[in-house]
Amino acid sequence: MSARKEALAVLTACRTRGAWADAALGPHLEHLSTADAGLCSRMVYGVIQNEALLSFYLSQFCTQKLDHLQPPLADILRLGAYQILFLDRVPDSAAVHTSVELAKSAGRGQAAGLVNAVLRRLSREKGSLPAIPSRDEAKYLSIRYSHPKWLVKRLLELLGREETERLLELNNSQPPAAAQVNTCRFEIQQVQAVLGEEGVQAEVHPWLPDCLLLSGTGNLEHLNSFRNGAFYIQDPAARLAVMAAGLSPGNRVLDVCAAPGGKSFAAAITMGNQGEIVSCDLHENKLKRIQEGAERLGLTCLRTETADGRQYRPEWNKAFDVVLVDAPCSGLGILRKKPDIRRKRADELFMLPVLQSGILENASRYVRPGGTLLYSTCTLLPEENEEVTEAFLGMRPDFSWENFHLPEPIGLVEGQLTLWPHRQGTDGFYICRMTRHI
Repeated sequence: MSARKEALAVLTACRTRGAWADAALGPHLEHLSTADAGLCSRMVYGVIQNEALLSFYLSQFCTQKLDHLQPPLADILRLGAYQILFLDRVPDSAAVHTSVELAKSAGRGQAAGLVNAVLRRLSREKGSLPAIPSRDEAKYLSIRYSHPKWLVKRLLELLGREETERLLELNNSQPPAAAQVNTCRFEIQQVQAVLGEEGVQAEVHPWLPDCLLLSGTGNLEHLNSFRNGAFYIQDPAARLAVMAAGLSPGNRVLDVCAAPGGKSFAAAITMGNQGEIVSCDLHENKLKRIQEGAERLGLTCLRTETADGRQYRPEWNKAFDVVLVDAPCSGLGILRKKPDIRRKRADELFMLPVLQSGILENASRYVRPGGTLLYSTCTLLPEENEEVTEAFLGMRPDFSWENFHLPEPIGLVEGQLTLWPHRQGTDGFYICRMTRHI
């Protein structure tokens, strides 16, 4: 019961306070057993990833609209429905019973009968559930994979039906954690062996050097190998963005939007901890986490500094060999890890390209002649990617695209690249490398 109670508390926090599921989960997992913590996490992510589909099926058996039910009954029903439809190891009777108890403990005892009736009927009829209307392609996919219709329509324009459906399905899966080995201090075989001794299965990434894919992890921060700085967690896509910059030992690097620090760590390790990296963010608490990470990894070439990417710092004018701009974005490339993002409305993203363009233009001033400007985002929309960099280059003849190489199967990239989860198996990511001539 405790795992379900904590899962409901997280879902309530996400819905009423705008909390992010990954951040809200942490405090609720601390006092749970490993098994219960795993179940709680899976239920929270599963409900958010499948919210529209669960609501569609529940609406077939509930006489009231889910949105009209008193909080938190709709989330209780979705939690029960998720267990019945997606978790084979949870008996339907247990899913129904615990959901009824959740309603009672939440002060909604008068609705316990409704919860019981709706979930029992769903359990009885789950083998012959009503079909989702399919005449409207975007609406069908939106319900089937619980993505906002505006996003589905945009993806259909970009990818077509087959690839869109593959991407939507993948967004509802759980990616493995990717550990990037701290090669300044360890070799990949050492780290793989130590992780095995700590009970973590670590497989060598099929094509990205010095990367391990982890499973059976639990809380990684409790591992001695993590505390000793053997690795840091970073998706292959973000690591590829740093590789695209073509860093060398002794470079002077500015990471304009550095939090949570992964790209700065990757840059420092690529440079063999030789040179200088200035990692910037607006918020002191985020900079503290970056500094703590650098100390754990033993990276002495990195220092943090408070800075607003939109405000000019004259002392940095033409001062850096490489400037990394991982711009704030819609995050639509990381829906597997942050399913809450799918709740955003299209109009919430309207001003992002203006912000991104402002940061890119300001950061470009800090690149020395002959230096590199690397723009990246963790989103998939051209409005935040190609259109931003093309507009920038159209106004700045002193910059141009520069080709770069990434590990096969990617290979040669002609200036810019979008990574798609269903194609490369990484986060969705955009990378653009530009060179300053004068």
